[in-house]
This record gives sequence, structure tokens and C-alpha cells, in this order.
Amino acid sequence: MSKKTRGNILLFITAFIWGSAFVAQRTGMEHIGPYTFSAVRFLIASLTLLPVVFLFSPTKEQTSKHKKSEKTLLLKGGLICGFILFVGAMLQQIGLQYTTAGKTGFITALYVVLVPIIGSIFFRKKVPTLIWFCALLASIGLYFLCIPSTGFHVSRGDTLVFICAFAFALHILVIDYFSPKVDCIKMSAIQFLTAGVLSTVFMFILEKPEITSILASAIPILYAAVLSAGVGFTFQIIAQKDTDPTIASLILCLESVFAVLAGAIMLNETMTLREVIGCVIMFIAITLAQFPVKAKNKNAC
Repeated sequence: MSKKTRGNILLFITAFIWGSAFVAQRTGMEHIGPYTFSAVRFLIASLTLLPVVFLFSPTKEQTSKHKKSEKTLLLKGGLICGFILFVGAMLQQIGLQYTTAGKTGFITALYVVLVPIIGSIFFRKKVPTLIWFCALLASIGLYFLCIPSTGFHVSRGDTLVFICAFAFALHILVIDYFSPKVDCIKMSAIQFLTAGVLSTVFMFILEKPEITSILASAIPILYAAVLSAGVGFTFQIIAQKDTDPTIASLILCLESVFAVLAGAIMLNETMTLREVIGCVIMFIAITLAQFPVKAKNKNAC
């Protein structure tokens, strides 16, 4: 088996893990609140990445002589990315209480289209014409997916997840700024720890966590933390060494498709024909958006 084929297979597995993780996020809240779920998930995720840090981080000989400035920038990047990740993840986690895992997967995937648009507004980056077309196409798909034919009404869950897509788009842009300057894997571990600590603070303020309830949600939490963060992140790192970035992003955007399939199989979620049409239109927009822009996945760093 060639390295390229192996890389594509690993990316396919990663997309499946990330897509099915939406089911874990939803079922995990049967016994605990969204802040408790996220707190335990992110803290475990940060620990899971420690072996990855030792395996894939540069050696001492490869690191720069300006260690103090690099450590400061690494800490700054990890804290900022962790805060934005916390905001996006909590909007998504709370939104999952009011909408399906499948719809959440597709709406969240809009970050692919939003990244270049937000970049043009705040960082004056030129947006290709195709991206504007994808944004319009995605908006049409979102209309079919979220707004019923009986009247103009958007559910609370869909609204929260839509806002979370903006947070994840900003998250990618911030990562894009810091990742060339610091150790990407270490920054990811710091951002997970930051998101975990922030979630813990809100967990004790807004919820009443109990060990028995957390243990009852152990399997969904571990799936979302260990597989989605640890295994998925590691597979992506290994795979993208031998795979073209555009091909990699195209494979990874299958995450939204797997979210729908996992929701249907494991949670018996169903979609109307109107919602299916919306998903198809959005998937076309998300796929087209990959070609002119080398979009980074929200979990890429």
C-alpha cells in the first residue's frame, strides 16, 4: 500500500470519527449538562494529546534559540485558541440539546465557507468569486435544512449551531496566525486544557456535577475526548504528511455526511425531503469551497 493511499484511508477514518462524535456529544448529555460534558471531555483530550506531543514535536536540536519568546507566543496562542474553542464548542453542545446530530454536523461545516469571508472582512484577504457563490449556495441549503415549509421559523438549536460555525471559522483564522510560529501540537494541547478549565468554571456555576452521572456518560465522553481529539488528531497529522492538502480537506468534509448517517443509525434521527435537499446543496457548497482555498479543519491544531 502506498503512503498516499494509507494517508487517504486514515483521513477517511478521521472523518468518520469526527462525524460520529456528534452522536456521542448528544447522548452524553442524557445524564449530565453541556458544561460538565465539555469540561471532562476537553480535560481528557488535553491528556490524550501528551503522547502525541512527545512523538511528533520537534527535538531540542530542531527548536529555535529564542526559546523564551517562542514559549510566550505558544502560551498566548494556546490561550486565545482555547477561549474561542470553548465558545464554539459550548454553542454547539447546547445547540445539540435542541436539534439533531445530523443537522449540527452540516451547519457546523459551514466554517469552510465562512473562513475566507471573515478573513476578507477583518484581515482584508481577497475572496475568490467561487467562494461568494459557495456562500450563496450554502445559504440556500441552510434555508432548506433549517426553515420548515410551513413558516419562517428557525429553531433555537439551529441558531446556536450556526453562531458556533462563526466561532470555529474565527478559530481557524487564529490558528492560521499562530501555527507557523509555534509547535502546533503543543498549542492544541494547551487549547484543550484552556477550554476544559473554562468549561469547569461554568460547570460549577451553572450545573451540579455528580460523579455517578459523569460515570454514566463515560463512553460518550471518552469517545469524544480520546477518539475525536487524540486518535483523530494524530491520524490527521500522520495522513497529511503524504496527502495533498486539497484532497485531505475534501475527505475530511465527509464529516458532515457521517454525522447524518450516525444520527440516523444510532439515534433514529430522520430528515424530511426538504432537509435532505438542504444537506445536498450545502455539501456541494462546502466541497466547492475547498478548491480555491486550502481550508484547515477546526480540529487541525
